[in-house]
Amino acid sequence: MLKDAKIIYLTVIILVLFYTFKQIFCFMELAESVLFSAIKEIIIQSRLRVFRLANSALLESYWHIGKLIIEDEQQGKHRADYGKATLKNLSKQLTLEFGKGFDYTNLTNIRKFYLSFPILDALRQELSWTHYRLLSRLDSEVKRTFYINEAIASNWNSRELQRQINTLSFERTLTQPKSTAQQSIQHLIKDPYIFEFLGLKPETSTTERNLETAIIDHLQKFLLEFGKGFAFVARQQHIVTDTSDFFIDLVFYNYILKCFVIIDLKTGSLNHQDIGQIDMYVRMYDDLKRSEGDNPTIGLLLCSEKDETIVKYSVLNDKNKLFSSKYLLYLPKEEELKNIIEQDRLKFELDN
Repeated sequence: MLKDAKIIYLTVIILVLFYTFKQIFCFMELAESVLFSAIKEIIIQSRLRVFRLANSALLESYWHIGKLIIEDEQQGKHRADYGKATLKNLSKQLTLEFGKGFDYTNLTNIRKFYLSFPILDALRQELSWTHYRLLSRLDSEVKRTFYINEAIASNWNSRELQRQINTLSFERTLTQPKSTAQQSIQHLIKDPYIFEFLGLKPETSTTERNLETAIIDHLQKFLLEFGKGFAFVARQQHIVTDTSDFFIDLVFYNYILKCFVIIDLKTGSLNHQDIGQIDMYVRMYDDLKRSEGDNPTIGLLLCSEKDETIVKYSVLNDKNKLFSSKYLLYLPKEEELKNIIEQDRLKFELDN
């Protein structure tokens, strides 16, 4: 019996020591994890500061180079062949002295950069040279301002900026705000939306559930296309009333407008039943979900086809809380997209 008691006692001691050392090792691993995270954050922030400083210096140097090129052209030498020859010679000299980065194409981009952004202090340091190179190709200051504000607000990288320019995001937005402080839902809604990134083939039939699933699977890209200020809330949100149950396809919240935006997906043509349903959903959401401090809920019908007669003679024409937009599952050619946008814009202006 004594021998058994000693064995039990030793076993208990061993178990206590085992769990004590295990806890010590866990604390050590936790301490190492905290230390690693702290050092990692320092390195990330340091690299970010270095990038910002380098980016700022690059933008400033390119701006001054562009200024000198334009001033040289304006010294009574307005001939196009003179400017082209000067840039080619300058490119050869700079490349011999400094290596890559000063070929004829880049010097042309630098020249356009200065012409498009003649005020140095107005340059936004959040944007890179690649951003500005793309922005310099735009043909109006209004467009440049729009894309600058959108790129900063939505944190677009240069690839996303290129996509938004190529898909004519400026032209697809229903109306343009006079200032960033005057945002309304009309300044955020687009028509049409372009969802080529969903990977759905336009020539094959798609169910609303498949469309919804594809949006969730590509939520980050969807939010970039959808616009600034949107945050995902729910999919198939269950709304219970005294008599019935309802499921809303997609719910978002826009922190700029401080309101919920509910989306009803339609893979076919828009009809009056769809409009009645989204109208009911908006009223229901305002009554059951909207909190104090939230602005009235917005409803958006996303459909593959729109019947403009139904839009004109329904509550959608008020363009207050209910909207409808067409969506495309492919990236159309520029001319086709311009025609679609122009038709929608004419209808919008005639109705307002």
